[in-house]
Amino acid sequence: MCLAIPARIIELEGDKAVVDAMGNRFKAKTTLLPNVKLGDLVLVHAGFAISQVDEEEAKKTWQLISEIDDYIDTQNKLSG
Repeated sequence: MCLAIPARIIELEGDKAVVDAMGNRFKAKTTLLPNVKLGDLVLVHAGFAISQVDEEEAKKTWQLISEIDDYIDTQNKLSG
């Protein structure tokens, strides 16, 4: 399964960005989105920003990811 993660651009130099997704920072290329700027929210897949996303959609996705993570943690505790 492939998943694009919403992340905020926190550093940007040319087409090289550092993005933040739920407190996790990683590098992403913005080659496919030449007009993005510092502070924009983008969907990142396989190291590339593939589209811009609005704040509300990013928050919804982050919430779902958090719920999945909580569920997995609960299941691990129950089986451990």
